[in-house]
This record gives sequence, C-alpha cells and structure tokens, in this order.
Amino acid sequence: MVSILADPAPSVSSPPRTRLPLGGLLALAAVVFTGVVTEILPAGLLPQMTADLGISESQVGSLVAVYAITTAITAIPLTALTRGVPRRLLLVTLVLGFALVNAATAVAASYVVILVARIVGGMLAGLLWAMAAGYAMRMVEPERAGRALSVAMVGTPLAFAFGLPIATALGTVWGWRASFAIIAVVSVGLALWAAIALPRFAGERAGQRPSLLSVLRLPGLVGVLATTAAFVLAHNVAYTYIAPLTVASGVVVRLDVALLVFGVLAVGGVLTAGTLVDRHLRAMVLIAAALLGAAMAAMGVAGSNPAVMFVAIGLWGFCYGGAPALFQAAPARIARSSADVAQSMVVATWNGSIAIGAFVGGIALDGYGVGLLPWLTLALLGLAALIAVASRSAFARLD
Repeated sequence: MVSILADPAPSVSSPPRTRLPLGGLLALAAVVFTGVVTEILPAGLLPQMTADLGISESQVGSLVAVYAITTAITAIPLTALTRGVPRRLLLVTLVLGFALVNAATAVAASYVVILVARIVGGMLAGLLWAMAAGYAMRMVEPERAGRALSVAMVGTPLAFAFGLPIATALGTVWGWRASFAIIAVVSVGLALWAAIALPRFAGERAGQRPSLLSVLRLPGLVGVLATTAAFVLAHNVAYTYIAPLTVASGVVVRLDVALLVFGVLAVGGVLTAGTLVDRHLRAMVLIAAALLGAAMAAMGVAGSNPAVMFVAIGLWGFCYGGAPALFQAAPARIARSSADVAQSMVVATWNGSIAIGAFVGGIALDGYGVGLLPWLTLALLGLAALIAVASRSAFARLD
C-alpha cells in the first residue's frame, strides 16, 4: 500500500490527458457520494436512532448540524496545515477516516461517542471538499477541467437522490447501525479504488506556499465567495423548509417523490454545467440564478397548484445541482497551485451559508409565514446575480 500511495518528487505530477480519465474521476465521484451520505444519513434514520438511543429527535438532527458547522470552521485551517502532504495519500487517508467514523458510529453505545465521531467526520469532510475539485481539474488539460469537475461532483446529487433513500431503507430493514456499518465497509473499498485509480500529485513545497491572506487577495476570489454565499444562502432559506412550502399544494404527502424529482434533475444540472462551465461560467451563474428565481416566483404566485409545485421543484433541483461545479471551478482557476486553499474558503462559505440559511428561513417562517420564503429566496438570488455581474474578475478567467 505504501508503494501505491507514495508520490514522486514534489516537482513531478501526472501529465494531462486527451481523454477524460473516467476511472479516477468516478473514484472521486464515489468518494464524494460517500462523504455526502455520511453527512446526511442521521436525518434519514432519525426515528430508529431516536428509539434505540433514547434521545430526542432534535438531538439526532443536531448530528447533521454539528457535522456541517465543524466542516465550516475547520476547512480552512486544516487545509492550510496539510498543503505539503502528497494529494493522493491525503485523499486515501480521508476516505479511511470516513470508514473509521462510520464504524465508530455503528458500534457506539452512547450519544456522546456518536457526537464526537460526527465532529471528526466534519473535519475530514472539510478537507475532502477543499481538495476534490482541484484534484479533478488537475487530472485533465485546462480546457476540459469543467467536464472533469462535473463528473467528480455528480456524487453529490446522486447521494441526495439515491444514496440517502437506499441507506434509509436498509436502516429500516436491518437497523440504523447496519447502514453506518455498510458505509464503513464501502469506504474501505473506495480507499483502495482511489489508491489505484487516482494519479499522483505532490503537495505544495514549503517555500512556495502563499499565505491565506495572499490567496484571499487574488483578483476575483472575494467576488466568487460573496456570490457563493448569497446563492447558497438563498437555496437553504427555502430548502430547509421545503415541507411547509409544499403543504398548500398537497405535494407534502408525496414529498419523497418531489425530492426524488429534485435529485434526479440535480444530476442533469451538474452534467449540463460541466459541458458549459469551461467557456461560459459567468453566463451559467446568471442563468442558474435566473431560473431558480423563476422557480421561486412560481411557488410564490401559484404555490397551491401541485403541478406548478412539482415543475418548480424540478427546475430548482436542476439549477442547484450545477452549483458545485460553477462555484468550485472559478476559485480553482484563480488560485491555480493554491487551489485547495481557495476551495477551503468556498467550503467554509458554503457550509456557513447552509447554517445561516436555515436560521434566517426559520425566523421568516415564524414571523411572517411560509409565503415569505420564496420571495426572500428570490431577493437573495438577485443579490447573487448582482455580485457576479459587478465582480467581473471573479469569473473572467473562465469566460
């Protein structure tokens, strides 16, 4: 295993290829898939975990929140600390870490042990999200980087559309601990696949590592982060409360079908973004904001119509599915050799916006009712579009 993982001298890296290296990219997609399922699995197993551990539903729900918050807080410092580690060695280590976290959860006798495992998992996830996009884009020549990224990132919508429902079904039949155990075993297999399929990339040399502040000051990066924050905040203001949003239309009784529609079209969104992101990144960001805004407006005007609601949710999934490719491609090109550090800033921004979006949406829901959520989301999407237009250097490198 050491010979498989060991990287060559720091100045050596795998040459670009004329074709997409699907073996390595699909390995990355599988790793991303597993990471996302690990993050959201407690939400799908909430009833079983609540009954078995003798805890409240909110305590189980907080396992997801703790994971995301830990990711947001630790992504930047941990990425900075591991910049010199060979990339493949670090990635395989992270996957094995996911295996340990899920195994510990499967056999844990107390809530505290599970909580600690979730905190460790959140730390691992921050590093994974920071390096996955840059890894995928370095595997191909620059003009095909967006397509490579879309293949690697397709694991995210697939996890929401299929991974969580399957894991939840297994948990219902065999118990919640079996679901975590299966993910642990799968992670071990993924670590071996990644060690074999992924090319070797050296870490950054000690004398060639710009400071975090100098990376943040790169032209356009602040604009990318601000646009990402507004877009992801907009999404989560509404998505966190998608159940009450669908009550008036009656879609809430088939919310599982609606979420499947969301997930399937999200897969289409990320693949579509991948084909266009290399040449039309700014346009894609603006189109995604506009179409998602149209979906929110339709919900606000005709949210009691089930057909309108299903179409709006599908359009929502399509637009949001491509978001990871859009908002991770730009910083990777801007920061180049320091792409992982720039990506860690995107990760922190993304996860922070998830938490803030849930909080802001809750205030709006409690204070003004569910009818305000689509319009608040629409306003935030407008802000994201304005920032993308105003900060021209943010996406210029891919236009």
